Amino acid sequence: MSAEQVPVLIDGEAASGPTLVLAHGAGGPMDSPFMAQMAAALASRGLRVVRFEFPYMRRARLTGGRGRPDSTEALCRSWVEVIGQLGGGRDLVIGGKSMGGRIASMVADAQEVQGLVCLGYPFHPTGQPERLRTAHLRELRTPCLIVQGSRDSFGSREEIAGYALSKAIELLFLEDGDHSFKPRKSSGFSPEEHFQRAVEAVAAFCRRLFPK
Repeated sequence: MSAEQVPVLIDGEAASGPTLVLAHGAGGPMDSPFMAQMAAALASRGLRVVRFEFPYMRRARLTGGRGRPDSTEALCRSWVEVIGQLGGGRDLVIGGKSMGGRIASMVADAQEVQGLVCLGYPFHPTGQPERLRTAHLRELRTPCLIVQGSRDSFGSREEIAGYALSKAIELLFLEDGDHSFKPRKSSGFSPEEHFQRAVEAVAAFCRRLFPK
């Protein structure tokens, strides 16, 4: 692990309940509106939420530019570093938005975390359904909640139905939601409804893993 501490943002109190560590998606920082609103909402429901950024996003923040994500290996190392910085996986649930959750899912078993939360899992690149990112999900042992918009372009409900996934994975579909859970106006659902449903599901999942 690096001697330098990875900067984090923390919502909620350590003694209030489970600690959920969230990483951002490929294009948005840890303080993007989605990440900030999700952290605040989960903290209001008794969770301690820790956010961090991958190295490429920290560099982009310093330079004011937009960098490409680090290699998968580097992203995984970053997750391991943060988990170690927080005292190890035994008392943590980890996850994140899109890429952040995908990389978390790749280290969850080895780091022996208590749970995994993926907010819009990128099952394949958009427009490339043949390039699946599911091989490691077949044997996943860590209890996992994936919250997915039913028409997510990175993996719709119909596509996911055909995937071989571990029984440790629980799927919650938000009807007509896209990759950020937003439904179309014609669906009869609102973005606020879907966001709140995601928050409640994640909070309940984490509480089940750490019963008082």
